[in-house]
Amino acid sequence: MAQENRGVKIVTIGGGSSYTPELMEGFIKRFEEMPIREIWLVDIEEGREKLEIVGAMARRMWEASGYPTQVHTTLDRRAALPDADFVTTQFRVGLLYARIKDERIPLSWGMLGQETNGAGGIFKAFRTIPVIGEIIDDMRELCPEAWLVNFTNPSGMVTEAAIKQFGWRRTIGLCNVPVNAMLMEPKIVGYPEGAEDLTFRFAGLNHFHWHRVFDRRGADITARVIERLNDPDNGMPVNIADIPFPLDLIRAIGMLPCAYHRYYYLHAEMLAHALEEFARGESRAEQVKKTEEELFELYRDPALDHKPEQLARRGGAHYSDAACECVNAIWNDKHEHMVVSCENRGALSDLASDSIVEVSALISSKGAEPIAWGEMPAQERGWLQMMKAMEECVIDAAITGDYGRALEAFCLNPLIENGAAAQHVLDELLIAHERYLPRFAAKIVELKSAGVQVRDETAARLVAQGH
Repeated sequence: MAQENRGVKIVTIGGGSSYTPELMEGFIKRFEEMPIREIWLVDIEEGREKLEIVGAMARRMWEASGYPTQVHTTLDRRAALPDADFVTTQFRVGLLYARIKDERIPLSWGMLGQETNGAGGIFKAFRTIPVIGEIIDDMRELCPEAWLVNFTNPSGMVTEAAIKQFGWRRTIGLCNVPVNAMLMEPKIVGYPEGAEDLTFRFAGLNHFHWHRVFDRRGADITARVIERLNDPDNGMPVNIADIPFPLDLIRAIGMLPCAYHRYYYLHAEMLAHALEEFARGESRAEQVKKTEEELFELYRDPALDHKPEQLARRGGAHYSDAACECVNAIWNDKHEHMVVSCENRGALSDLASDSIVEVSALISSKGAEPIAWGEMPAQERGWLQMMKAMEECVIDAAITGDYGRALEAFCLNPLIENGAAAQHVLDELLIAHERYLPRFAAKIVELKSAGVQVRDETAARLVAQGH
């Protein structure tokens, strides 16, 4: 693609996101490698004000850079898509109000409320996967050669739906968690130059992967990193409580866990922490909403023409920069190592070839070429296959609106207590998100007729307000 001289056209769905300034920063610093002629920021009517604020800031950033890139904003996705080279997705169906409900309703029943794990993550997938299908329908008509670079969560399931169910094989999914690990782990074991001194190999699923680390001579230094895993500045995302890993367990596994493994290896402690916050009257989503409001106040400043440091508190630092590098690697055929969600194609022999996995891959004009990992140890193989079965069940329910399949996904998920309480959480979340779940419409009518109501007061108030 790099041989084309016309410049790059990028369309960002969810352009009114607070992460957009980081996206602009990433593209600006890569402009000499990848000249972007135009960027389209797309959002929906409910996001109009944020889109206008972020769009104005994006224009200031490009003006300050001196590069001739044009920034357009629109509420009409179809107006933005024609002849796009890349479509990046960073949207949240239902805005942060939906995340608040995803977290508070399970917590009101004593279960983990989390954005991409447990019941909350399942419902984010239910809302998001049909929308990705609609975007792909438009792309098929208006930009059939474009790459879809997804960092909308739950990224792995959304990417799997895009590739396997909707047939858009030019899709790559991204996550910032491996990026954080590769930035911070070299420092805690005495490699101040960073990831250039080390080789990383990742394998697993989005928010459920493991990795190993090697030095320049090829020596495996994973054990050294494990001993420092609970150090400060260990790459832990700010949205996850930094409860120490049990090192005896991690030594036995012999691989470095994803930060999100805390929810599985330390379920009781992580749930207790979330319930403490809930008892104080706020969830992580409500904390993020306050941070986002502060960011948009900064973005309103007509003198601000660079990404503010406060953006790192949002919890998704480096997401956008990873997206920029992925786009750059495809455009310039760089064969660059990145950790992405892509087709397995034998990289993990414990999963089907067409499964979507999160693995180390080389990114080039052909997309992601996964690097072989091989087999997992028996214990981790069990975890991995169970989680993949759960993901596939979630995707099926999201597309079909099958209530029984949704309940089966709840039963498979290790963070959801089985039994009547799980069904109460499922039913309340269906009612709470009725506006965004048309495939479940018949079941929601049945539940409402039976008198099912959302019992958490904050969530119920948001429903009453139409959020």
